[in-house]
Amino acid sequence: MTDSRKPVVTVLTAPGEPAPPGIEAVKARAEVRFACDEPTLRESLPGTDVMMVTDFRTEALEAAWPCADKLQWIHATSAGVDALMFPALIKSDVVVTNARGIFDRTIAEYVLCTILMFAKDFPRSIRLQMNQEWKHRDTERAEGKQVLVVGAGSIGRQIGRLVNAIGLHAHGIARTPRHDDPDFVAVHGNDELYEQLSHADFVVIAAPLTPQTEGLFDAKAFAAMKKTARLINIGRGPIVNTEALLKALDDGEIAGAGLDVFEEEPLPSDHPLWQRENVIMTAHMAGDFIGWKRALTDQFLENFDRWHKRGELFNLVNKELGYAGS
Repeated sequence: MTDSRKPVVTVLTAPGEPAPPGIEAVKARAEVRFACDEPTLRESLPGTDVMMVTDFRTEALEAAWPCADKLQWIHATSAGVDALMFPALIKSDVVVTNARGIFDRTIAEYVLCTILMFAKDFPRSIRLQMNQEWKHRDTERAEGKQVLVVGAGSIGRQIGRLVNAIGLHAHGIARTPRHDDPDFVAVHGNDELYEQLSHADFVVIAAPLTPQTEGLFDAKAFAAMKKTARLINIGRGPIVNTEALLKALDDGEIAGAGLDVFEEEPLPSDHPLWQRENVIMTAHMAGDFIGWKRALTDQFLENFDRWHKRGELFNLVNKELGYAGS
């Protein structure tokens, strides 16, 4: 905060979405405004010092951006900030923070569950149960399999820890290689992606959506994977080319996919992915645990307290790279 006036906090939510639980705690130290679309955001932004964004429709914020005359800080209540990174914001002096750390463990639990569901053939068991059909068969051992985590940040690190704990071997892909990481056998550079894909039994996408990762998993990537490998995407939908994924599944280039995010959300009811028996799908919920909305507000409140005392914010996003550093 740079002056003695009462600061203004604008909360951008989706239309019809209630105020974030616990946001009332800010009202003792700030004027709190709410916006849910471009017109209300244009009204709220003049004089706003801080924004808490729970709705990531870039067209509203980008369109209303000229009204942001005092804005210093935007907090995104998600780990991914790709939807906020429009050119004017990137070039501005406005700092951006994200919800790094809130969803890490829950997403890692989701990934571990998905790996075990594939190894123990649970999708087929559920179908057989629904049909009241008794069919014994052998399943795989997970122990000893290799997991490649594409995106070895905070979420990727939690995934590495959990899968290592049950005897899988986690390797990572990141911008900077590191071979002494406690949560991975090794973290390989981006230039080693295709080589590492050829060794992995499970490939987990935990990377942010950036110009470099958009469409990264295309026909070339699937061709590099083992035919017995499964893809798990808990990152961002557009990192995977859906048409290439469908072809890889149909042609037997990979053995299956566990998907929580998609290029188009919600996934249309007539989309061919619904019909694939070797695909596990959920509705963009891998990180959402009971109480997650309040946890997000509590994280914002902690950072707001730092900002109000002119302290250093945590979870600062590198706007050029599009994600928060360690």
